[in-house]
Amino acid sequence: MQRWRGLEDIPEDWGRSVVTIGSYDGVHRGHQLIIGRAVERARELGVPSVVVTFDPHPSEVVRPGTHPPLLAPHHRRAELMAGLGVDAVLVLPFTTEFSKLSPADFIVKVLVDRLHAKTVIEGPNFRFGHKAAGNVRLLAELGATYDYTVEVIDLYVTGEAGGGKPFSSTLVRTLVAEGDVAGAAEILGRPHRVEGIVVRGAQRGRDLGFPTANVETLPHTAIPADGVYAGWLEVGGESMPAAISVGTNPQFDGVERTVEAYAIGRVGLDLYGMHAAVDFLAYVRGMLKFDSIDDLLVAMAADVERCTELITAHERATA
Repeated sequence: MQRWRGLEDIPEDWGRSVVTIGSYDGVHRGHQLIIGRAVERARELGVPSVVVTFDPHPSEVVRPGTHPPLLAPHHRRAELMAGLGVDAVLVLPFTTEFSKLSPADFIVKVLVDRLHAKTVIEGPNFRFGHKAAGNVRLLAELGATYDYTVEVIDLYVTGEAGGGKPFSSTLVRTLVAEGDVAGAAEILGRPHRVEGIVVRGAQRGRDLGFPTANVETLPHTAIPADGVYAGWLEVGGESMPAAISVGTNPQFDGVERTVEAYAIGRVGLDLYGMHAAVDFLAYVRGMLKFDSIDDLLVAMAADVERCTELITAHERATA
């Protein structure tokens, strides 16, 4: 899959293509439906499929300080899109100048002059151009002028976790913030992931017999509510069952919020400086302060046992 940053990265000889545009944070099941249809339509037409997205999130430029928590960094989104069969991903730097493009200018500058769109696939709520003035109706009207067609894909409706609401990144962020990582996974189609570099912490977990990887998460990451979770720690392509702690470590009067993962049953791991991903399967309990270190150790052992049960049951169910 080709990856471009900015319109200037698009090859000069790029021909017609099927395009879909959006933030696509999380690449959730609604996004997968739209992107999957773009890939399908591109193959029907014998042209490549292109996903266009933005960096930073448009809200940070239009309303500084409102950058939403991110469900997936751009490299992760690109990996997920590649898995859906996308041929190219274009990340457009979203600047103040770019935000002022009228809907018509946006279409000409991006879809017509550079990507030579033959078909554009979007969800019903797609907005574009200055002050989000453009919608799918205008997109279709401009298509008659600039020789492309538009196909609008309705989003799925979520199950129990979403309360009957359409799939959306906003809903996933809400569920993650509440610690409902199982509900978030239902919408994402996979466990919610945070990632970053493993850094040195206070090393109390090692002293207690449960050494953890302290993951320095990327800026604006959507981090689950404080608590203990079952999931996986992935480093160097190896995914290991893990008990995950999110919070300030109240047992030791901590103040900095951290994400730490104990690779269950693994000893002697030296992960400092390595890139790690933490996948959240299920919420186990809230973050507590115990009366003694012995009580904490008993709780940690129970947490590991419960996490092992949840992970084993999940892996059997999905085998």
